[in-house]
Amino acid sequence: MRPAARPLLCLDAGHFHPTEVVSDKLSSMLQFVDEVLLHVSRPVRWDSDHVVLFDDELQVIANELIRGDALSKVNIGLDFFDTGINRFAAWVIGTCNMRKALLRALLEPAAELQKAEALRDFTARLAMMEEAKSMPWSAIWDFYCLSRNVPVGIAWLDEVRTYERNVLSERKAA
Repeated sequence: MRPAARPLLCLDAGHFHPTEVVSDKLSSMLQFVDEVLLHVSRPVRWDSDHVVLFDDELQVIANELIRGDALSKVNIGLDFFDTGINRFAAWVIGTCNMRKALLRALLEPAAELQKAEALRDFTARLAMMEEAKSMPWSAIWDFYCLSRNVPVGIAWLDEVRTYERNVLSERKAA
């Protein structure tokens, strides 16, 4: 791990030019620095502090981290601020989306893709990449949640609403 006083390069997913994305920069930057701080947020260009969505860019970021074996070099920070929704729900949605993207990337047949690339078999590589998109990764996510005694699917929302009713409402009354 880095010394406490050493600064890190911060790549903020929400603060790039509209035609640029962080995923394009990760592998390049990691050639020149040992470690990166990655601020993942929904890219609303004037203010990126919004709940992390399971969008294309998040999935590509996760793919870059996994394909480049860069998880140990990247410190992932997530953003959850959105005044229009419950903060606990924002935290659950954003955290789960980042973890889902990483899971999906981890399930990609990386060794087979690298082998096809080395053999210059771009047809096989493309076929495997396309097939990976329809893999049942969400079933693995559901199993992971069940094995951790965490509500599956949208059932977590009931827990948040119970918390709002029993805890947050008491804070507002005080």
